Amino acid sequence: MLRVVIGDDPPARLDKALARDVPEAAALSRSRLARLIGEGAVSRAGETLTDPRARVAAGDEIAIALAPPTEVEARPEPIPLSILFEDDDLIVLDKPAGMVVHPAPGSESGTLVNALLHHCGDRLSGIGGERRPGIVHRIDKDTSGLLVVAKSDRAHHGLAAQFEAHSAHRRYRALAYGLPDAADPRLRGVRGVAFEGGGILCIQSRLDRHRHDRQRQAVYFDRGRHAVTRARVVESFGQPPQLALLDCWLETGRTHQIRVHLAHAGHALVGDPVYGRPRKLARGALPEGGAEAVAAFPRQALHAAELGFSHPVTHAPLRFETPLPADFAALLDHLRR
Repeated sequence: MLRVVIGDDPPARLDKALARDVPEAAALSRSRLARLIGEGAVSRAGETLTDPRARVAAGDEIAIALAPPTEVEARPEPIPLSILFEDDDLIVLDKPAGMVVHPAPGSESGTLVNALLHHCGDRLSGIGGERRPGIVHRIDKDTSGLLVVAKSDRAHHGLAAQFEAHSAHRRYRALAYGLPDAADPRLRGVRGVAFEGGGILCIQSRLDRHRHDRQRQAVYFDRGRHAVTRARVVESFGQPPQLALLDCWLETGRTHQIRVHLAHAGHALVGDPVYGRPRKLARGALPEGGAEAVAAFPRQALHAAELGFSHPVTHAPLRFETPLPADFAALLDHLRR
């Protein structure tokens, strides 16, 4: 049984108030909460609440009856891996878009962990537990690109320390709507957005769970974890510019950081189903069929292109690059016509 005390100044609706006040560790989205309400699993002072629009007040104690969590057992699966480097301590690979990193309810198979268990057997760091063996960092399901996985516990500790200290080198390629430009007066009015020398866009804020949708991150300045993203324009598309290929790098590594920050700046990623939406592009500004190709791109246009770190055991500097995947490269080729 999960008990939630409604905080000060709550939203009027029960489902919205719970989405705001349920602890993050419970991982309950607003849609999941609405289902629990409809199933009669939510009560107040012994009274079952079945209407998500029911009114609540600050100080109300809401009880949520939750079924025991479903354990996910990771099983080896013969899934091909694109491996760039491997030794006794770690493995660097190029993850395709569409692959989840580790099993979870709803994604029990076909994950990177399933593939790693087949490839490495029991030669993975056990620090992440059964669900996440060897996983030091991750990228989103529909983001492609480079990941390093620990095969030994000593490597896991060493890599985790580098990611925690933000000393690992990571760069991404992103296709965003619009053209981030220091001369744009709109950007000068967006809190947390500034330009540094060389036309580098710098976005600084705090990131935390969205108040009403626990599956999303949101920009805040009074709560959450410090986050800094930098980006520069590599190439623009359209006349006038409609899209920009960006080189992005992280001073911090928060969940969905690039996607949230660029959307906050008004330059959401093409294809991002959570933080962006299809935009109407200027008629005739792109090559024939370009607007249609952009609208049809099925995922966020984000690729982890570069990864560098010090080998946690030998201390040798390692640096890896991987080209854009075929779908991303094809979209850019279409826009360059």
